Amino acid sequence: QLQLVESGGGLVQPGGSLRLSCAVSGFSLDYYAIGWFRQAPGKEREGVSCIGNSGGNTVYADSVKGRFTISRDNAKNTVYLQMNSLKPEDSADYYCAARFDPMAATIQNMCSENLGDYWGQGTQVTVSS
Repeated sequence: QLQLVESGGGLVQPGGSLRLSCAVSGFSLDYYAIGWFRQAPGKEREGVSCIGNSGGNTVYADSVKGRFTISRDNAKNTVYLQMNSLKPEDSADYYCAARFDPMAATIQNMCSENLGDYWGQGTQVTVSS
């Protein structure tokens, strides 16, 4: 069964850090791009960061550049999102998604158009003092 499970969310003060994990089971990540997306109450889902299947290509939303870092460990079938210098506006439900993309050709579109073949259930991040 194909499954993506997010973890690592929680409550953090402004300026703090969190690391989200997306554990994949049921298929190999070798041919899949992975994206992190978020959705705040009353807002549309937006792409935060996406990474190509080899990890060599990454894209970030302008709002998180320089603060968030996406990485992947294909051997562990896990993708991470390191979030530093968190702001209240980063509060949202965070989702990871996988998209079949063996040539890493579509990660820009994946993030900008919220594209994914498989989605996780999400983990909540709250940034508040």
